Amino acid sequence: MAQKNNIEGSIVYGIHPIIELLKAKRRKIIKIYTSRPEPKQWPAIQKLLPAHIKVEYVDRARLGYLAETTEHQGVVALVASFLFQKQFFNPDKAPRLLLLDSIQDPRNVGALLRSAYCTNMSGVIMVEKGSSGLTPTVLKASAGLAEHLAIYQASSIQAALTEIKKAGYQLYLATVTKGKRVDEITFNQPLCLVIGSEEKGISSTMIEHGIRISIPERAGASSYNASVAGGILMFMIGISCKSI
Repeated sequence: MAQKNNIEGSIVYGIHPIIELLKAKRRKIIKIYTSRPEPKQWPAIQKLLPAHIKVEYVDRARLGYLAETTEHQGVVALVASFLFQKQFFNPDKAPRLLLLDSIQDPRNVGALLRSAYCTNMSGVIMVEKGSSGLTPTVLKASAGLAEHLAIYQASSIQAALTEIKKAGYQLYLATVTKGKRVDEITFNQPLCLVIGSEEKGISSTMIEHGIRISIPERAGASSYNASVAGGILMFMIGISCKSI
């Protein structure tokens, strides 16, 4: 939750995140801030902008203050908080889930959310404890596509595991070693793909509750990072399940 100019709300910054925010129409937009001259891609935002939304022109220093970064691309939005899904997923309606297990790098989280959208995953589970939240940096790294996703926020990884098992999802755990080759697996729905943290991988709470899967790599490689591995695995799931 951000508070700027004594107005409570969340911050979204960057051209594509704000375009997707406007397209999604899921969150109330309180105000848009931009500068003069306007960014080159401002017309793409302006054509989606309802007439009642106020646009305030400020200098770039003010934009940097609001966004808490210089990567705002000349436009910042003050919006209502993201609407997480209140009820856990129904496997009949959401057969392919992604669980982010203790991933702390917001750019990795954003990239994974972007891939989840592009590969037609049905929903995402984020964990409140020990993980990056849905920050402005995450939204920017997702190119705004997080705005279109159904996201459920569990209080802990144990709470997430309980909900997943109760709903009857098959867990597939992304591991560097001791996993079945992803290109030799036929994925069974409903399923939940788990991507572990950058440093420790899948948490000990989760590791014995699913099928371990790995991506082949050249000898001596230091392994794919979390967001790249997740993108490859989600693509392979999409191909196997004929969902993309």
